[in-house]
Amino acid sequence: MHDERSRIEERVQRAHDQRIKPAIYAATAPFTVEAWQAPGEPVPFEEAAAAPYAPFAMDTPWGPPWGTTWFRMHGQVPEEWAGKRVEAVIDLGFVGDWPGNQAEALVHLADGTPLKAVNPLNQYVAIANPATGGEVIDYLVEAASNPDILANNFSEPTPLGDVLTAGDRPLYTFRRADLAVLDEEVFHLDLDVQVLRELMLELGEHDPRRHEIMHALDRALDLLDLDDVAGTAADVRAALKPVLSKPANASAHVISGVGHAHIDSAWLWPIRETKRKTSRTFSNVTSLADEYEDFIFACSQAQQYEWVRDNYPQVWARIQESVKRGQWAPVGGMWVESDGNLPGGEAIARQLVHGKRFFIEHFGVETKGVWLPDSFGYNAAYPQLAKLAGNEWFLTQKISWNQTNKFPHHTFWWEGIDGTRIFTHFPPVDTYNARFSGEEMSRAVRNYQEKGNATRSLAPFGWGDGGGGPTREIMERARRLADLEGSPKVVVEHPDEFFAKARAEYPDAPVWVGELYLELHRATYTSQARTKQGNRRSEHKLREAELWATTAALHAPGYAYPYEKLDKLWKTVLLHQFHDILPGSSIAWVHREAEAEYARVATELEELTATAVAALGGGGTRVFNTSPYDRAEVIRTATGVPMYATVPANGSAPLAAEYVPQAVTVTDRVLDNGIVRVELADDGTLASVRDLRHGGREVLADQGNLLRLHTDLPNYWDAWDVDKHYKNRFTDLLDADSITVVEQDPLLGAIRVERSFGKGSKIVQTITVRAGSARIDFETDIDWHEAEKFLKAGFPVDIRAAHSSAEIQFGHIQRPTHTNTSWEAARFEVSGHRWVHLAEPGYGVAVINDSTYGHDVSRTVREDGGTTTTVRLSLVRAPRIPDPGADQGRHRFVYSLLPGASIEDAVAEGYALNLPLRVADSGGAPEPLVSVDGDGITVEAVKLADDESGDVVVRLYESSGGRAQGTLRTGFALAGARITDLLERPLADEVSVDGDSVAVALRPFQILTLRLERSNAGE
Repeated sequence: MHDERSRIEERVQRAHDQRIKPAIYAATAPFTVEAWQAPGEPVPFEEAAAAPYAPFAMDTPWGPPWGTTWFRMHGQVPEEWAGKRVEAVIDLGFVGDWPGNQAEALVHLADGTPLKAVNPLNQYVAIANPATGGEVIDYLVEAASNPDILANNFSEPTPLGDVLTAGDRPLYTFRRADLAVLDEEVFHLDLDVQVLRELMLELGEHDPRRHEIMHALDRALDLLDLDDVAGTAADVRAALKPVLSKPANASAHVISGVGHAHIDSAWLWPIRETKRKTSRTFSNVTSLADEYEDFIFACSQAQQYEWVRDNYPQVWARIQESVKRGQWAPVGGMWVESDGNLPGGEAIARQLVHGKRFFIEHFGVETKGVWLPDSFGYNAAYPQLAKLAGNEWFLTQKISWNQTNKFPHHTFWWEGIDGTRIFTHFPPVDTYNARFSGEEMSRAVRNYQEKGNATRSLAPFGWGDGGGGPTREIMERARRLADLEGSPKVVVEHPDEFFAKARAEYPDAPVWVGELYLELHRATYTSQARTKQGNRRSEHKLREAELWATTAALHAPGYAYPYEKLDKLWKTVLLHQFHDILPGSSIAWVHREAEAEYARVATELEELTATAVAALGGGGTRVFNTSPYDRAEVIRTATGVPMYATVPANGSAPLAAEYVPQAVTVTDRVLDNGIVRVELADDGTLASVRDLRHGGREVLADQGNLLRLHTDLPNYWDAWDVDKHYKNRFTDLLDADSITVVEQDPLLGAIRVERSFGKGSKIVQTITVRAGSARIDFETDIDWHEAEKFLKAGFPVDIRAAHSSAEIQFGHIQRPTHTNTSWEAARFEVSGHRWVHLAEPGYGVAVINDSTYGHDVSRTVREDGGTTTTVRLSLVRAPRIPDPGADQGRHRFVYSLLPGASIEDAVAEGYALNLPLRVADSGGAPEPLVSVDGDGITVEAVKLADDESGDVVVRLYESSGGRAQGTLRTGFALAGARITDLLERPLADEVSVDGDSVAVALRPFQILTLRLERSNAGE
């Protein structure tokens, strides 16, 4: 038999693309269109409806960057269309090959009722099926002219990322606004041919099924009259029916499809635009649910639901109805799909608390899983946090993007640092925007790592980020692929159903222990440093406000705990932990607004804390310690005078120097407090750091605090990535403009080093040693004007460390310092929170920070046989895409070197650096609300219960990595205590209370939430 594959395949493609698809709409009639350009920011419907409109013709340019144009459309269904399916078809002038991040619109009825969105791949609005003829159609269409930031494949910087720099040249040309008759027979023929053709092309060259489909298509097209597609479509479909009806193989892989519309809460558009994107997409989804009873849509991010509830009540009501019908599945149980590495432990707990509570309150639904398809790696505390929030499963996709190693599982148990395991799945389709193409179905089966042990995977389907979500075309594909020979089976179902079935068939799935490290996007630990600093500051200020507000609520008559204000502030911080805001991968507009929001949050939290402290009454000047550890350290009074204060954990003490440690001595290059002796070299680096408590041991193996400026041009994704070759080209900043002693007091000494470099950049560092402390602080002020550069600060220490330990959420993680395997070599840049610790038996050193996340650790063996282990903090980057001005300007932060440090020391000093002691001129002297004895037990949060019962909620964790036993004591009369989940619901019977104390026993890194009932709570 002759090989005619090329002829037939080319015939099918041309007939489909040039004859069948154009015939889907059998007849059209144009709308009459008028337009009004809204000035500035978007306006409410009522204002747009009353605006003056001018005639508007098709093929007219419209839409300045970030603008909103309202179109009034008027039409009448021709009488001869009676009995037919009539739709509106609107093409705003869509561009590019990505259905999100460009023009999109929401169509309203004249009374303001939102109908449906129009998007690049979803351009229709249903009118009547069947039409009666003569229907009058009046629409008001709110069209957003969002620029295509992805144009040119992110190859060059663009000013379009901020309304302040984008200009006003129209971006789009309106192409079409028609009433149209949908020929349903041709519509279905189009999909029959698409599905069969794509399946055919994915089957093997020698697979009989491929040839069967090919010849069936060839014969069927013989029945197609190219001049009368509509009249012959039924005959062609009948000819294809036998080949479409053959059932799938008994062993075919099963793909559980669930509708999805991944909408970044901000990214290449500002938050204000996401509020509109959600309304558009959710309008589409509820419309599709009305059309397809078997459709199910999974949607996460409670914040986005809240936006729709507050701004689009009619769309919100439709969502509620869809949830009741079982077609809309709230999932994820988080406020937003946050970054997986950078938010603090308590913040991730609150993400889960606020998200799950929202879905319980508004839908009566408790979500069962964590839905995070697109975050850039996942910390090893997630399994425990997820389970403590009542979750049973975890889903992500992004690990498939690994640059070096292919992750070995798609379905597995993920084990966290404390031993908690959660059932986890990575969809092998390798996308969260599936459309059930033949290529996607083939890829899912080919990729699936669990073959022979399990048979099913999940595929989220639908266009995201403004593409409008799932479409009827995708649903029709799913129906055809439900049981089709040569293809995996597709079933549309709730994610909970998928996970229940997957776990039932594969209960002994393999186990992955520790972090899910993404071997890509490593620069997200550093990019947009001010955004990251805002987050770190906010997290700690929230802790402070909650502690002192709780203290005041218990001890200050008449003080009212600010439940509502704290709730709103937490939600603002949680929103900005979204996985394209906090990582620094958004446009300039997003980060400009984020910095402003963090400033507002800081101001409001400062006011809340000051009010709470003042409410405690008189008592003279006191020092307040928000840290969970007792503190004895040098502080400055309001007049700037240094004083030494001793303050209990979570408590306060009078500002009085009861003990004065050995004085600090300072010379031109030396700081010495009897604990550490720091000597600066002539170039301003550290020449020597001696630990005087350990026989004068030299801590450094080479220049310390070496600032190194690297060239930084990743292969792609500038704000996201740092590629390994950045290390190969650098400049050490060794030229000091000046080295000056700036503080010489018995309680502290400081030397300032100033450097100028590059394109007008300047670094001023104040190196400070305080009496009684081994901590050496580097207060850093950078005026940064570099481009495509990466600044690091290195500390080569004389320690042979087999691994580094970095703080993560509710614990720490160990990473090898060697690169024996490709997995270890891929971790050339890693994340951590307040500290990194290096140790050999008997001695350790910590590097602590107040707002830095990225770092690298390496080791070398010297000629003398000793080992140098170097930790380098990633301070500032200068990517130009998508924000050309990323990180430009001033940065102020502190990092510290702590010689002779244990893990426990690192934990305590990490809290101390991030939670400065507070001096208040008025404040009572209540006992600390909670105090804990027992090594390794750390208090993370103290607050009043969210149900306003007056109970006190305390979150503890084991922070050293070992078992811990101790006692929690309260500064109030205790009536009872319960262990709860993160949502403050009891997990166990009441725990034993002995007077005002509770015995506590924790396994390594265990998180424990206690709900404490006060005996006088009702008074």
